[in-house]
Amino acid sequence: MRSMQTLTRADLAEAINRKVGLSRADSLGMVEAILDHMGNALESGENVKISGFGTFLLRDKTQRIGRNPKTGVEVPITPRRVLTFRASQMLKDRIAKG
Repeated sequence: MRSMQTLTRADLAEAINRKVGLSRADSLGMVEAILDHMGNALESGENVKISGFGTFLLRDKTQRIGRNPKTGVEVPITPRRVLTFRASQMLKDRIAKG
């Protein structure tokens, strides 16, 4: 089994620093600006599509009745908005080759 590692904002900034040659502070600022722009778009109800990577989709779920698995008691689940991610076919192919 592979060890699970996490790609962080600092890792992204470091990659920009190495490939583009921006300072570390400017690289981190760029990463923050991109993530902030994506977050603002999602907050305002827009989906975010990054070609060749995937799409962040907002989905509104309606109210429904759920059941507590331990007690069996029915409880209402309130309506809510959820965020999902759908990987592009290109990303799926890259992952499959792993």
